[in-house]
Amino acid sequence: MRIDVGGWLNAARRVHSPNCDARPSGYVVDLVVVHCISLPRGCYLTGDIEALFSNQLDCARDPSYADLEGLHVSAHVLIDRQGKPTQFVSFEERAWHAGTSAFEGRSACNDFSVGIELEGVDDGPFEHLQYETLVSILEALHQRWPEITPRRVVGHSDIAPGRKTDPGSGFDWKRARAGWGQRT
Repeated sequence: MRIDVGGWLNAARRVHSPNCDARPSGYVVDLVVVHCISLPRGCYLTGDIEALFSNQLDCARDPSYADLEGLHVSAHVLIDRQGKPTQFVSFEERAWHAGTSAFEGRSACNDFSVGIELEGVDDGPFEHLQYETLVSILEALHQRWPEITPRRVVGHSDIAPGRKTDPGSGFDWKRARAGWGQRT
């Protein structure tokens, strides 16, 4: 997988999200935040995540969506259960994925991070194909920004402890860091 000069993955389907803006001047991308999401919880391949990130989600469709009304969020990339990536925001831009967050004493992680969502739940396992795609994306990100190393790939729960639990106990960090992570 490669990232083009505009910050887009060559192998990802593109769906532009309005939930992004320019990164502040002088910020270098040096962190990847791994998230998980399913809409409704535990239901996969519904199209509702794409709708959420595109501000098209019909919140009346499911009672569990009530808290999502008016929410404007996005990730850079979503990896579905079949391992297929959809990119919503260029890596050159700031996606609105982390919320109130801090890493190594720096707040506002959206300014310097890439957000990758895995379709899933934080107490369940993820699919083999999702890990393969994640590792390919991490390799491409490391090629573009060498500052991104395995220790700079963290969970949403690591940058927003007490507020977020994803990607959760079902996520295999060793598997995600295997291969590319052995070199750096």
